[in-house]
Amino acid sequence: MRIRIDEERCEGHGRCWETAPDLVEDDDRGRGVVRDPDAPVAPEHEAQARQAANVCPERAVILDP
Repeated sequence: MRIRIDEERCEGHGRCWETAPDLVEDDDRGRGVVRDPDAPVAPEHEAQARQAANVCPERAVILDP
């Protein structure tokens, strides 16, 4: 699984980086940025990734198989 953020949808609520701090951080505008976009989500962080996708009101957090 990989996690990504659709920059056009992201409104900067911060729920993704608050929910999944091991995977997502905030940029200088408060929008979520995937820490390592080229790396797959480690098994121990998959629950964080799913939660981040679930709490995003814009559905900007996307999980790819």
